[in-house]
Amino acid sequence: MSVRDDLRNLAIIAHVDHGKTTLADAMLWQSGIFRENETVVERVMDSMDLEREKGITIMAKNMAITYKGVKINIVDTPGHADFGGEVERTLNMVDGVLLLVDATEGPLPQTRFVLGKALEQGLPAIVVINKIDRPDRRIQDVLNEVYDLFIDLDATEEQLEFPVIYTNAKAGIALTDPEGQGQDLVPLFETIISAIPAPTFDPEAPLQFLVTNLDYSDYVGLIAVGKIVNGAMRQGQEVVLMKKGVEAGKVHLSQILSYDGLDRTPREVITAGDIAAVAGVPAAFIGDTLTDPEDPRALPVITVEEPTISMMFSVNTSPLAGKEGRLLTSRHIKERLDKEVLYNVSVRVEPGPTRESFRVSARGELQLAVLIEMMRREGFELSLSKPKVLTQEIDGETREPLELAVVDIPEDYVGIITEKLSSRRGRLMKMVNHGSGRVRLEFEIPSRGLIGFRGQFLNDTRGTGLLNALLVGTTPYAGEIVGRINGVLVADRPGRAVSYAIFHLQPRGTIFVKPNDPAYRGMIVGENTRPDDMVVNISKEKKLTNMRASGTDEALRLVPARQFTLEQAMEFINDDELVEVTPQSIRLRKRLTS
Repeated sequence: MSVRDDLRNLAIIAHVDHGKTTLADAMLWQSGIFRENETVVERVMDSMDLEREKGITIMAKNMAITYKGVKINIVDTPGHADFGGEVERTLNMVDGVLLLVDATEGPLPQTRFVLGKALEQGLPAIVVINKIDRPDRRIQDVLNEVYDLFIDLDATEEQLEFPVIYTNAKAGIALTDPEGQGQDLVPLFETIISAIPAPTFDPEAPLQFLVTNLDYSDYVGLIAVGKIVNGAMRQGQEVVLMKKGVEAGKVHLSQILSYDGLDRTPREVITAGDIAAVAGVPAAFIGDTLTDPEDPRALPVITVEEPTISMMFSVNTSPLAGKEGRLLTSRHIKERLDKEVLYNVSVRVEPGPTRESFRVSARGELQLAVLIEMMRREGFELSLSKPKVLTQEIDGETREPLELAVVDIPEDYVGIITEKLSSRRGRLMKMVNHGSGRVRLEFEIPSRGLIGFRGQFLNDTRGTGLLNALLVGTTPYAGEIVGRINGVLVADRPGRAVSYAIFHLQPRGTIFVKPNDPAYRGMIVGENTRPDDMVVNISKEKKLTNMRASGTDEALRLVPARQFTLEQAMEFINDDELVEVTPQSIRLRKRLTS
C-alpha cells in the first residue's frame, strides 16, 4: 500500500453547542485562507439560514486548509442525534476524528453516538477540551469522563492512547497544558499532522470513488462528493456508475473539483486519498461507486440506521389555504419530498392513506421540523399530523425505539422531572451531582415518552433545564403513555378574533390568537383549563347599547397570546388534530373543520 504523506482527512465531531463550528472558523482564519481585510461572517461553515438561527449544524460540510505543505481536509459534522445520518456518511471519507468536548458539560449523548460510530470503524481520535476559559470549567473531571466513555464504547488500546488538546475556540488558542499560555492553534495543527494517519491506497487498483454526499449547482447539475479510495480522476474521463454492486451505465465526468478553504476549485487530475466533488453523474446516489470501465470494482455500500419517527404530510385543506403559499398541491409536495430523499439518506417517503398525503419518516422530531421549516420558506403550505414512533415486530413481539435521555437541571427540580419522566415510562439509570447546584440524570425512556415533553420540561424547569436524547435500541412496547391532559378551545365559526371575545375567554384557558387574527370553524384558538374540548365564539363583539355612563367601556387587559414554534406545535397536538403550516403562519386545527 502507498501512503499520501501530503494529506490528512479529518472529521470534527461533538455534541450540539460545544464549539465545533467556532473551532473550524478559527482554523480557517489561522491557515491564511481569508485576506486581512476580507469581511467574513461568524460561524462561516453554517451556510444555511436555519443553521445560523438555531445555532446548530444540520448539513455536513467540507473545507480544506494547508499547514506546512500538508493539505488537511476537514468535515464539520452535525452535533444533533437527529442528523446522525450525516455523521455516519462522512466518517467513510476520513482517517481520523477530532472529538470536541465542553470543559464544563463533558461528554453528552451525541458525543457517545458519533464517537461510537468512529471507534467501530477503527478511526483514531484527538480529544479537544474546549471552552477552557469558562469560570465553572472542570477539566480533569471531564477528561476522566472521556476516558470512561472510550472504555464504555470498547475502544482498543491504541484508540485509548489519544492525545489531548485544550482550546478556547473563540479566542483561537490551543494548548497542550490547560494552565499554559497560548497565542494560536499551532499545537492543534501539529497534533493533527502527527496523530491522524495519512490516507493509504493500492497503486495497482483501478479508480474507486465512493459517493458519500450530494450537492446541486444551477450550472453543472448534480455534484457527487466523496473520497477517491484508489486510482485517479481526470476531467472528461469515462467511468462506470455502480449501484449496490451492479453496473448502472457509463458516464463522463464533466468537471472534477478539489476543496481549497471553503471553495471548490476545478482540477485536471485528483489522485487517491483526496476528497473530491465531481459533476456529470446525474444518476449518482449516496453509497454508489464510480469506477474504471476496464476493471469495475464496487466499494461497500453505506448503511445508515433506520428512521424512528414518522409524520403525515398532506395538502392544506383549511378555509385559509392558498392565502400565503404558492406551492399547494400534492404534486408539488411529492416532488419536493422526492428531492429531499435524494440528498438525505436518513429520510423515507411513502404514499399515505389518501392521494393527497405522504408518510415521511426520519430520525427525530428536529429533523422533521427542519425539513418542514425549509419547505415553508420555499412557499409550501402543509397539514401535519402528530408524530408517531415506528414500531417493529421481532419474534412475535412488538418493540419500539428506546432513548437515553440526559437531563441537566437545578437541584430544586429533580423531584418534578423524575415524576414526569417516570409517568412517561422512563427509568432512572444514573444520577450525578457535582456539587455545583445542578444535577445530571440519565433515563431510559421509550421515544414516545419524549414526544410533547420538551415544552413541558422547559416550563417545569423555568427554562433552566437541558434535555438531550439519544437512540440506544429498542424495548418491548411499554403500553399507553399519557399525553396532553388539557382540552382545547375550538372556534365555532369563521371570522376574525376580537378583543372583547378574547378578554372573556381568558379565564377559560390560554389563548393562542391575537385580536384581528383570522379564524375558521374547527381552528384551535386556545388550550382549555379542563380535560374536555370547548367550542367557543372567538369573533363575538360587544353588543351596542345607548348607555354612555363613565367606566362602561373600560380598557380590556389582554394576556399576550401564546405563540408556537413549529416544534412546539408538533408536540402539542393530539391524534385528532393537525398543524397547518404556511410561509407566514403556524395554526392548529381539528381534523374535521366543516
